Order: sequence, then structure tokens, then C-alpha cells
Amino acid sequence: MNGTRVKGGATMRARRLRASLKGWGGVAAMAVVCALVAVFALCVPLSGPRTVDDQAVAQSARIKAEKTDEDCEAPEKQTLSPSSADGDTIQDIKNRKGGKRKLIVGVDQNSYRWGYRNPNSGKSAELEGFDIDLVHRIAEDILGDRNAVQFKAIPTDQRIPAIRDGDVDMVVRTMTINCERIEDVAFSAPYFKTGQQVLAPKSSPIKGYDDTLAGKRICTATGSTAYSTLSADKKSGKLPATTDISETVPNQLDCLVRLQLGEADAVVTDGALAASQAAQDPTVELKGDAFTAEYYGVAMKKDADDLVRRVNQILVDYRKDTATGWQASYDKWLSATLGKVSEKSEPPAPQYLRTT
Repeated sequence: MNGTRVKGGATMRARRLRASLKGWGGVAAMAVVCALVAVFALCVPLSGPRTVDDQAVAQSARIKAEKTDEDCEAPEKQTLSPSSADGDTIQDIKNRKGGKRKLIVGVDQNSYRWGYRNPNSGKSAELEGFDIDLVHRIAEDILGDRNAVQFKAIPTDQRIPAIRDGDVDMVVRTMTINCERIEDVAFSAPYFKTGQQVLAPKSSPIKGYDDTLAGKRICTATGSTAYSTLSADKKSGKLPATTDISETVPNQLDCLVRLQLGEADAVVTDGALAASQAAQDPTVELKGDAFTAEYYGVAMKKDADDLVRRVNQILVDYRKDTATGWQASYDKWLSATLGKVSEKSEPPAPQYLRTT
């Protein structure tokens, strides 16, 4: 991976946090240390250093979301029917020469149990997790080799640009299907159900997504559905006017760091991710129930119809495979933090935009 500039403040934060983690012990502590190293040193935005123009881009995205939401219903159902046929997109992937004949996938390397580098897996610290299992299954189906994958670590706010610019074939990174995003990328059918939740210190008076957030600083990831929800709710009055939602970061895990350093009072993110973060840090917990219903999907280019259909077929087969498929992956990675599979996490039966 290319080198990245790390500001002195970020380095100091990392050192202070490593000191605070002493005594944790066990796999959870090692996982969070690895994740934090990835946050500060490894995860490289594909588009290069961020600039002040990003504020204008973010504002434009919010305006676009507001306009899109007016005409959009059930975005998780706006996908193509399954097919095993190869089209131009898949043929281009298969025709890559030599060692480049791989599926190029944007993933996370900081989300414990979803996509992260396990420090206990040896010197290579290979990527592991629920999303990573799905990537391997897709590669196996398309290229006949589950390891024919080139992973690219992508920050939360760079997922859509990475697809749009052709840097990756797809993104499998706890990416919620929503009305704004389907204007820019194509999604598979849902492969996981979740909802936004509040994460805060156990000692905090915050009780959930309610009036106890008044006067509190909430951290979210730039370009996340969490921020969009908070912004809309603050405008509508559902969220207290004194709630500060200005703290945004490139990667969602950065919010946990801010929380641990006392620079934020709470984090709002997908409950599935928040549960994994609570498993890493015994001083924080989920506050209240999920207050939205959302679905993760595999994101691809808008015109990659054959790839979308192929991934949807893979998902159908993946769900049916009880030995090494969706259920087995859930049991391995997520059952410890989310419990048994229930309607809170299992995606609904897929519905497709077109049947032909």
C-alpha cells in the first residue's frame, strides 16, 4: 500500500490510546489495537488526501439526498433479477492478464468481525470477517478461485468514488442501500439487515436516540447513513437542537477512538458495527434500540448489469448453503456479538426490480 501522511495529533492520540488499553488482554484488545493501527497508518483513501472542497461535496450530497428521498421507496428492492450468465463486465474481469486476473474489491480493514486484520493470524495479518467471507465466495464463483481477490482498503466516504472511478469492481463494506446511493451505484439484493444505534460509555447518562442526546457531541462517519439520518432529524426537530453532529471522520472506527479519548460523547452507527465495537471495548455499550431499518448490499457500477445479476445469483446460492454459506459465516463472526440469527439481522427474501 502507498504511504500516507499521519498528523502529529493523530499519532499522539494513538499513543495515548494504546496506553489506555493496557490490561485489556485477550483477542478483543489485540483486535482493537490492530484496527487502530490500520486507522492511523494503513488505510489509504484511493482518491488521495482530502481537501477543503470536500465540505462542498458533502453539502451537495446532502441536498441530493433530500431531493432523491422524495421520490424513492424501498431502495433495497431496486435491483436486478439473478443470473449466472457472463456479460461484458464479467468477461473484462476474466480477461485480466497474468497475476492481474483477480476480482478487485473495496473493503474495510478496521471493522472487527466484518473486515479486519487479525493480529493472531500470523505475520501476514490477513483480512477476515463476515464481509470478507462473502468476497471470497463471489471470487470463487466468478473466477473459480476464492483467493483470486485484490483487496483495497477504502474509507467510508470513498466507497462510491472508488466504484464510479473504476478503482474497484465492487465494494463489500457494510454499505447500506439507500435512496441517495442508488443514484450513483447499483446494488445487489440485501445480504444483511441492521439499523442505526447509539454507542456511548456505560457511565454516560445517554439512554438512546432521544432527548438525552441534548447538548451531546455525536460522532459519525462522513458520507454515512448515520450522518444523513442525524442531519435530517435535527432539521425536523426529532433530534434536540443542541445536539452537536459536526464531528465527522473518514472511517467509522475513528469515532470509537474519539469516544475513548473523550472527544465525543456518543457514536451513531449501524447496530451491527456498534455491537462489534462494544465487544472490543468493555467500557462502552449500546444505548437503546435501533431506530432505523437498513440493509447492506454489494455495490457496483450503475451499468454493470451482468455483474449485479451474477452477484444476486451468488447470494441466492450463498443463503441456501448451510454448510459454508451465509449461516456458517454468521455463526463464526457475528453470533458472539449479535446472538442467534433473527429478523433483526437476517435479510428479507429478495425482491427484484425486473424479472427479465
